[in-house]
Amino acid sequence: MNFRSRFTHRAEGIEINVIPLIDVLLVVLIFFAATTTFTTVNELHINLPASSLNASAQDANLLAISHDGQYALNGQLLSSTEPQQLQQALSSLPPHQALIIYADALSPHASVVRVMEAAQQSQIAKISFATRHTP
Repeated sequence: MNFRSRFTHRAEGIEINVIPLIDVLLVVLIFFAATTTFTTVNELHINLPASSLNASAQDANLLAISHDGQYALNGQLLSSTEPQQLQQALSSLPPHQALIIYADALSPHASVVRVMEAAQQSQIAKISFATRHTP
């Protein structure tokens, strides 16, 4: 019986042919480059309004909105948060005077929108939002 191994150990190491691997990777790269879609991003060119730090609040009406959606017009709390009462209160103001809105950071967005709609219905043309200056 022949117990010798059919395979003899070679003195040279195992070879890995990398040329077919490079060919396959090149084909995959060409496939990805050919199937990629390039889209352009649409941009809006807008002019943002400028503000001045020395805006005068002397001849303006002040409307404050609390964090729970209550309104105070020129220091007087409105008894209801209904849009009809808000519109009546803003209608009593002179339309040529500016309206400055002081909204709490946690006030609902809907409360601010109600004020803007009521001001539009009351023919108030100048509406400003007060912000806090943080250095």
